[in-house]
Amino acid sequence: MSDHPRTNSDEEPDSPQRPTHTVVIPPSVSMVALLGPRDELLRTMERQFPRVEINVRGNEFRMTGPSGDVALVERTIDELLVVIAAGQPLNRDAVERSIGMLRARTAERPADVLTMNIVSNRGRTIRPKTLNQKRYVDAIDRHTIVFGIGPAGTGKTYLAMAKAVAALQAKQVNRIILTRPAVEAGERLGFLPGTLNDKIDPYLRPLYDALHDMLDPDSIPRLMAAGTIEVAPLAYMRGRTLNDAFIILDEAQNTSPEQMKMFLTRLGFGSTMVITGDITQIDLPGGTSSGLKVVQDILQGIDDVHFAELTSVDVVRHRLVGEIVDAYGRWDDRQARHTPRGREAR
Repeated sequence: MSDHPRTNSDEEPDSPQRPTHTVVIPPSVSMVALLGPRDELLRTMERQFPRVEINVRGNEFRMTGPSGDVALVERTIDELLVVIAAGQPLNRDAVERSIGMLRARTAERPADVLTMNIVSNRGRTIRPKTLNQKRYVDAIDRHTIVFGIGPAGTGKTYLAMAKAVAALQAKQVNRIILTRPAVEAGERLGFLPGTLNDKIDPYLRPLYDALHDMLDPDSIPRLMAAGTIEVAPLAYMRGRTLNDAFIILDEAQNTSPEQMKMFLTRLGFGSTMVITGDITQIDLPGGTSSGLKVVQDILQGIDDVHFAELTSVDVVRHRLVGEIVDAYGRWDDRQARHTPRGREAR
């Protein structure tokens, strides 16, 4: 028997707008994997398609409703079966994102997005979860310099680091260099206790945390001691030429235009650069322009430089994070409308 679902259509002659379709799931597919524990994924589909009545008996889906909605449910089931066949478990988030992509009629299939593997470690695979994330990852493969710009939780830095680890494991580069601007690296940093490493560690800790997700923790000190992985403040990049490296600049919204130029001109032969940041979270002192905001105007249109935009739709943390990002965006808009001209909101 074929491993593809079989579809039957039983349209009632007196109700042509509410056809009934039956989809037969191949016996090789676990219905528990498709429906979810306690039918959670089935309930998700029902919430997404309130005009479609979905009944499941054995390995058959029987759907009644407007033909366009029923067709979309069938396509959703087909995509989910491809994800299951790839060995990836489904969850509510994956179902909702698949339906969203199908409704948007994207060129990419949801299953292609959800089954793309970047790097695996200790039984865990890192992959994009949204269409924009996949396009961002694809851009890193195709361009020498990629800017990933978007709000917190969109996977900008995490996916870039996964690509860096994958490139190192494939011997496409000889080393990984991770850097961030230490916003308080001036006088205030000097008042912090401890050695220089102790002082800069809080700024670099998120990069270390991500590395531990992607590599054997025991190997990280060895790789760092050998210089294969370097995690350092942005100031340490000055005067260097970085060849055969995968270089990531995180929190780039907190660079000045001069720092951004300094960083970009470190690019050497055989290297890839990824610059990530959120232009809504600039922590620079008042009056200082963000290098990330300026560079979009300066480099736009230059060949082999790509700007990837991520939005609240691409937030892959808790569902509330995306809603919080949107709520703050609306609040900022209201504040801007009510701020008198010529006077900045405090």
